[in-house]
Amino acid sequence: MIEDGLLATPYRELLLQYPFLSDFFSAQGLPLPAAACSLAVYFDHLSENHVADLGLGREELKIRFLGFFRQMETFRSEGKESVRQVTILGGHDKNGCEEKVRLELRPGDVVSVVGPTGSGKSRLLADIECLAQGDTPSGRRILINQAPPQASARLSGEGQLVAQLSQNMNFVMDLSVREFLQMHAESRLVADRTEVIGRIYDTAVALAGEPFTLDTPVTALSGGQSRALMIADVACLSASPIVLIDEIENAGVDRRRALELLVQQGKIILLATHDPLLALLAERRLVIKNGAIVAVLETSAQEQTDLVRLDAFDRQLALLREQLRCGGRIRLDKAIFGGH
Repeated sequence: MIEDGLLATPYRELLLQYPFLSDFFSAQGLPLPAAACSLAVYFDHLSENHVADLGLGREELKIRFLGFFRQMETFRSEGKESVRQVTILGGHDKNGCEEKVRLELRPGDVVSVVGPTGSGKSRLLADIECLAQGDTPSGRRILINQAPPQASARLSGEGQLVAQLSQNMNFVMDLSVREFLQMHAESRLVADRTEVIGRIYDTAVALAGEPFTLDTPVTALSGGQSRALMIADVACLSASPIVLIDEIENAGVDRRRALELLVQQGKIILLATHDPLLALLAERRLVIKNGAIVAVLETSAQEQTDLVRLDAFDRQLALLREQLRCGGRIRLDKAIFGGH
């Protein structure tokens, strides 16, 4: 819709496409327009007291409104350039030796990052998160669509390209799940907030495997519920096309379903892990030693076959954990674990 037609359109129709318009009237201390009223009629018939309080003429108020509209539309379009490719250019290891690697990542790719504790897995994720340009301890550079990222892309905020999910997530704000999701949906200028909030909530409960409600305070969520909520939020609402996951194997979420959900949204996913199941769910894994990528391994056909058995083991272990939680006795299924 062009600006020339903006003032002539009924307010209720505008809100369907531009839900942020109500913020203008709230910020100016003005009453909301009637649903069937056009904004041209609204401004022309606004009370003299309201106009006087603002210190503006009616035409000036219209100009301010159109300026607000243009600014918000610009904000909505920021950061929406399609990320077709992310390139990791090697730097050096902890001894200064060259890291001979050039890795290309595209939407839908899942790459695991493996190596001993302290080897540099988190450093690699941090380099990607800040879109390093040779200015971090590793000396790595990250390219977006084969070019250095714009300076604005390296800043935090809703337009950032990278979202990170870690094992240590703690909420400190005094909000319910509903209020938390509402706040994020509003910041993203989402039109149908109720539908989006419901979708995120349903997804989070399915990932967590333990129920909570939209009215549950976020500070009362368990670790697994918190991480499930953030994974669902990133998948369903976040605009960030790159997702970094740092060791969620003990996070109490359905790991396979979480990865599938993020892949379906076209995210580029890198996960640092010690879990063989998670490592083999990725198409490739980066082996880290002494602060550098020393190998890039494609998941082999044999490993994919073994993944089926690993998945069966994992599901059996999940059942055993549930038995423990419920106070039951442990009984191993020989058909899965083998033995006599």
